[in-house]
Amino acid sequence: MPGFEFMKSTYSSGDAHGECVEVACNIPGAVVVRDSKDPDGPILRLTPRAWASFAGHVGRPH
Repeated sequence: MPGFEFMKSTYSSGDAHGECVEVACNIPGAVVVRDSKDPDGPILRLTPRAWASFAGHVGRPH
């Protein structure tokens, strides 16, 4: 994807079969997420506010 600088989580095992996403935050007004196993596949583009809301809920007990 031109312009997006994707980064993998530091929690990623580096295993090619593992479940991991990559996130790009280098474009103003957007946070872009993709499947690390399918870098040419679809992307999910979110507002920074929506991403912050999602990230704030990850790992919380249900």
